[in-house]
Amino acid sequence: MTAPIPQDTPKGMMARALWAADNTPAKRNRAVDFYRALAISFVILGHWFLVAPVLRSGEITLTIILAEQPWTQYLTWLFQVMPVFFFVGGFSNALSWNSARKDAEKRRTWASGRLARLLKPTVPVVIIWAIAAFIAARLGVATDLIIATSQAALVPIWFLAVYIVITMAVPLSYAAWEHLGVWSVVLLALGAIAVDAIGLGLDQGWLRWSNYAFVWLAVHQLGYWWQGSERSGRTALGLIALGVTWLYVLIGHFDYPVAMVSVPGEAFSNTRPPTTAMLAVGAVQIGVILLMTGPISKWLQNKRPWAIVILMNQMIMTIYLWHMTAMILIVGLAMALGGVGLEVEPSTGPWWSLRPVWLVFYFAALVPLVLIFVQFESGTKGGPDKTPGPWQAVPGAFVSCGGLVMMALTGVGADTALGVNWMAVALVLGGVFLATRRVV
Repeated sequence: MTAPIPQDTPKGMMARALWAADNTPAKRNRAVDFYRALAISFVILGHWFLVAPVLRSGEITLTIILAEQPWTQYLTWLFQVMPVFFFVGGFSNALSWNSARKDAEKRRTWASGRLARLLKPTVPVVIIWAIAAFIAARLGVATDLIIATSQAALVPIWFLAVYIVITMAVPLSYAAWEHLGVWSVVLLALGAIAVDAIGLGLDQGWLRWSNYAFVWLAVHQLGYWWQGSERSGRTALGLIALGVTWLYVLIGHFDYPVAMVSVPGEAFSNTRPPTTAMLAVGAVQIGVILLMTGPISKWLQNKRPWAIVILMNQMIMTIYLWHMTAMILIVGLAMALGGVGLEVEPSTGPWWSLRPVWLVFYFAALVPLVLIFVQFESGTKGGPDKTPGPWQAVPGAFVSCGGLVMMALTGVGADTALGVNWMAVALVLGGVFLATRRVV
């Protein structure tokens, strides 16, 4: 994330972004922020294309276009950009942790500072969906529909939960990097391969969940590797070749799914939990990042594009958390208008021709949500006396992640007296408080 902007800067988000562009240190790797902003754009477009709402026999169905048209599964190699987030996250976390650990107080508050930016934006989206679930239950809406709708809106937070855990492990993972260097990446990758071999080959599915650590820690460690020095074009091409070769082996000889997201009907998923196919895609994406960093960094010396990148990064969590809610609002509005635009069958020519129109409406719904809730996307406020240390912040992070995972899997609705999964809501809100507000 970009650094907080002082309060005495010009008012207005774009004015503040332009001010930040004028005051950016020369040594900053601007491409990191660009890749983060580009990746979030790909996530949004991918989700808005992936879910195809259609009205059949008077009932709305959220069809997955990847299951309707298998050729689109290859597009997930482009739109599944979670490796990019973990890679640039590793780069940013290394810089931040290296700076913080030189000062005792900064070291103490490092975890809570990172968590404030990641967790505070979840508070309004969780509260509003909980209120919506409560009202819908009181109005007699079927619990299954409440669960399905809220789960569709909140499913993106699975990534946030995983990223938070990886971030909290930075003091340990960076120590491993300092002792082992690139071998820390190799060992994690070998661990992921072993988990795939045992979990899939010997039908030990429970073991596969450990690849959330092996796969994403490996990609995050590569961010440490990038932080160290410039990387040559030969290295970038080598990563691309390695990734493409590994994908060919996995898909062509071991029957791994083509899609890099979960697809209904597949024997298993490459993402939940992740397989080494995600490492392969990550290697390709990181190779492209390394090839493009020079030209992109040069282009971002221009004030206007760099200011836009800064603006995107100042609201990136808000955009991510609310983009599916924006889509659901538009689909709900279309239903209220008699199902206008929802009768077109997915994967047909008319359906594809209408995609740009739907994207415009989705974007129009997202903008006001971002403008309203972006104020929650800020670091910890107050002095050090109000900022918790790691012994409080880290447990708070894990508590909140428990609630986030519950919501990503089953939404916020529940067959309870309130119609709300109050346990998940309490875990998120209580965890955020513990992670960001000192209590003792």
